[in-house]
Amino acid sequence: MEERRTFHVADYIVFSLMLLVSAGIGVYYRCTGGKQKTTREFLMADRKMGVLPVALSLLASFTSAITLLGGPAESYTFGTQFWVIIFSYFFTFPVCGQVFLPIFYRLELTSAYEYLELRFSRPVRILGTCNYMLQMVVYMGIVLFAPALAIQAVTGLNVWISVVSMGVVCTFYTTLGGMKAVIWTDVFQCVIMFAGMITVLIKGSIEAGGIARVFRVAAESDRIEFFNFSPDPTIRHTVWCLVVGGAFNNMAIYATNQAQVQRYLSVGTEKQANRAMWLNLPGVILSISIVQLCGLIIFARYDGSDPLKKNIVSRSDQVRYINTSWLSQDQKTDRKLVGKLFTLCTLLPYYVMEVLDIPGLPGLFISGIFSGALSTISSGINSLAAVTLEDLIKPTLKVLKKKDMTEERATLVSKILVVGFGGLCMLFAVLASTMGQVLQASNSVFGAIGGPLLGLFSLGMLFPWANSAGAIVGLLTGIFMAFWIAIGARIFPPFSPTKSTSIADCILPNVTMANMTTPTVPFATDVYTTLMPTVEPRPAIAELYTLSYMWYSATAFAVVVVVGLVVSFITGPNKPQQVDPRLICPVFDRLLCCLPLPEAWRHSLHCGVRHSQQEDQDQSAGDSPDTAASQLSEAVTARGEQTSPEAPKPLRQQTRV
Repeated sequence: MEERRTFHVADYIVFSLMLLVSAGIGVYYRCTGGKQKTTREFLMADRKMGVLPVALSLLASFTSAITLLGGPAESYTFGTQFWVIIFSYFFTFPVCGQVFLPIFYRLELTSAYEYLELRFSRPVRILGTCNYMLQMVVYMGIVLFAPALAIQAVTGLNVWISVVSMGVVCTFYTTLGGMKAVIWTDVFQCVIMFAGMITVLIKGSIEAGGIARVFRVAAESDRIEFFNFSPDPTIRHTVWCLVVGGAFNNMAIYATNQAQVQRYLSVGTEKQANRAMWLNLPGVILSISIVQLCGLIIFARYDGSDPLKKNIVSRSDQVRYINTSWLSQDQKTDRKLVGKLFTLCTLLPYYVMEVLDIPGLPGLFISGIFSGALSTISSGINSLAAVTLEDLIKPTLKVLKKKDMTEERATLVSKILVVGFGGLCMLFAVLASTMGQVLQASNSVFGAIGGPLLGLFSLGMLFPWANSAGAIVGLLTGIFMAFWIAIGARIFPPFSPTKSTSIADCILPNVTMANMTTPTVPFATDVYTTLMPTVEPRPAIAELYTLSYMWYSATAFAVVVVVGLVVSFITGPNKPQQVDPRLICPVFDRLLCCLPLPEAWRHSLHCGVRHSQQEDQDQSAGDSPDTAASQLSEAVTARGEQTSPEAPKPLRQQTRV
């Protein structure tokens, strides 16, 4: 057996420096500026951040460690079809910039879920907040544990040292430095991520004999595929599901995810927020291209050889992290077989340890993987603290004590919440280590919740007739439908044929490779692969579970909107002229802005919402966010007063001045 390479002293130095610099940024912002004494600074960075750091922070939060590990495994196993998902962002960003971002920014919210109370009711807000908290806590635990496990398998770095070091450092700088530290550490970590992946790309292409040979070998194995236009929704990846379904997946992150919305609101103007979002596009294209190319380079490297024979798994206790429920007892104790099951999780780290033989370079790569985890976790715990404070604690105390929480107390509570969620993240990583295949199911839960939440916000912003009852029933129905399909796909996994590789001669008799359903996170491939018997009987209902995971968010979105509208009309729809126009997107004005339509036509396209009246008010007031916030407070003060049938209904409640 070939001896496995481990970390050199130089690698540990590089890795330690990454953690120290991240922690140092938190200390710096604790001791400078306002010293994190207000929630505006701690949670929103005083709304004075620059465009470039926010853009890089958005990109770093998007590029998780699961992305960096799973992207190469995707192209190695299934080919290049996933590359097409980059075109989905040309639909995602315009919709986010024209529909969602203007409403969030002009309302000057801290929590995106404040909108749900303004538009519908407090129960809708609480329901949305709780769903988001479940989504992020589960996902952060996986993001923390999965890369630590993969790296431990090939470097010998203890998995719990990795988990604790990431969790403690991340919680430390987020608690001390607030949103400013989160954004600037994201910038630093983004640079480290790209430096590590570009190093692998350059060194790997040289070792493989050049990019031309890489593509030639990939083409010979039928891995170059871009134009699968099949309309079949059960095919794992096609142009349609990647572009259309991928756009809904991306919007669930860029449009309504609190971690992203909080960054939009941390810049000075709405135009700057739009610019920061659009600056993500080249970064997203570059990151997807790099990880896809890395997978092809790895395949070219091992063309004709079998990396599984190197016995990647060195400890028998790693069996418990793999789904081996279908294996016989003898097969479960076969470390060589377990190594085959574990390979795609450790594919890229194993390749790096073999190819990057210069001391310090493996440390740079591992630092990049950990940076992906740190950026995702720091943004997650900061956003969780924001929604918990704004949506749950402040309103509850206001009801119980009949007064608002002081600014000093709110800031202290925010910091305590960050520490608490950081600990909860590490706790869930510990629990995830005992759950085996539940890791896969938990990843799909992320998408199963994101799609319904996107549908809920869209129901409020695009359909003025929707009421609170429709929102609640629509959201619950969408979540039930998404969970039903996601869990069903775990029980009866869809069969997704892989491209031919050198592991074919290692497959057991009567068994074929089939990839489990992957999470609905952009190009975060499910790196925990399972072997499934081909002869297992499948009931008729199992055909529903063959739906490609790329359609999960779109399906849940459609269910929420359709059910929400039906229930709203059954229970009595809102009158559009009584809905505050600041809460509704004038979508036709945005789509047809360049057409010289008559004013009467535009008024008809407003569906009764008084957008024209609101535009006149905004122009007379200077259209500034502070003016908008002031108008919201005045509207809240007017709550309960009599309004004429033609006047917009005042906002239901304003929980933040």
